[in-house]
Amino acid sequence: MRKVPAGRTDWENWVAGFAPLPPEVADPPGAMIYTSGTTGRPKGVRRAPPTPEQAMASARTIGTVFGLIDAILTPGSQQIVSIIPGPLYHSAPNAYSGLSVRAGADVILQPRFDPEDLLRLIEKHRVTHIQMVPTMFVRLLKLPKEVRDRYDVSSLKFIVHAAAPCPPHVKKGMIEWWGPIINEYYGSTETGAVVYCTAEEWLTHPGTVGKALPNVKLRILGDDGEDVKQGEPGDLYVRLTTGLDFTYHGDDAKRRKAEKDGLIGVGDIAYQDADGFIYLCDRRNNMVISGGVNIYPAEIEAELLKVPGVADGCVFGVPDEDFGEVLLAAVQPAAGVTLEAQFVKDELAKHIARYKVPKTITFHAELPREDSGKIFKRKLRDPYWEKAGRAI
Repeated sequence: MRKVPAGRTDWENWVAGFAPLPPEVADPPGAMIYTSGTTGRPKGVRRAPPTPEQAMASARTIGTVFGLIDAILTPGSQQIVSIIPGPLYHSAPNAYSGLSVRAGADVILQPRFDPEDLLRLIEKHRVTHIQMVPTMFVRLLKLPKEVRDRYDVSSLKFIVHAAAPCPPHVKKGMIEWWGPIINEYYGSTETGAVVYCTAEEWLTHPGTVGKALPNVKLRILGDDGEDVKQGEPGDLYVRLTTGLDFTYHGDDAKRRKAEKDGLIGVGDIAYQDADGFIYLCDRRNNMVISGGVNIYPAEIEAELLKVPGVADGCVFGVPDEDFGEVLLAAVQPAAGVTLEAQFVKDELAKHIARYKVPKTITFHAELPREDSGKIFKRKLRDPYWEKAGRAI
């Protein structure tokens, strides 16, 4: 053993001068995630630290949805390489990254989503699992075919997406490209994952977000608070019975307003088919009431993405003296493409009812986005209503 030089401190003596750590390190508290706030002000969702039993129940549910449960229950049973293309402060990437580590996966962080860079990383690291949002699918499918064909994505085994409705033609395109590994779940920061759909289920029920998961109570209610008829849209209320309760940070009143008969609603409109599959129409905050008619922009947005030359776009309501509000479509043209408003309207009219064709089309070099890639619709919509001096 070397002699400690004069004026230096011996490591063993230095360590011995501190009190020993407690035998067990307490689990860290859970993160307080803020809702994304694309249509309203973000809200902090606070939960009490889970008991070990609650933590395991939560891990089983979300681990199944993320395709990681076998690796979590049997560490080392499979080689998993996950890539995180979304921001870690968002509830889904946050949970996904933590469970990936728990499953013993190699975790790759993509600093900011870029479609071609994602393909490069998949090929380089032989990625097997990814959690994504539909906007990423749209941007991937917009890549030229020669660019998509340049990369080997055969390592992919399990893709899961959520956070926004996925247009059927987009999901179909991804399944045709990557295979029947594109799974989907529905949930929110408040409720957790509550509905799930495999690629096979979606192919037989196009447009669905899936069926209720085990231990989930689900109801679709009309304006009268009663259950709607099968196939009729209404407000979606759910609860994962094994999940933790929550409150909104600094706003218990808003938390109480979100609950009805013990179930939680976050403003999503949906309907259920005869087989029990759930279909999202849109968020209630997005619904446009024009001349007394309820219009759900998500349906129009799905068709808007099919218009030649449209890279991305969204639809929302703006004030109108005659109809209360009318539809406006904000469009981001593809690079190097010049579009005319009438052309966009004519293309939409081929696929949707005339009254659903937006009255106004605006063009934008870049649409405002969250870091997750979702369009920040509120930033586009609010200026029109501020000028009108009203909110609805």
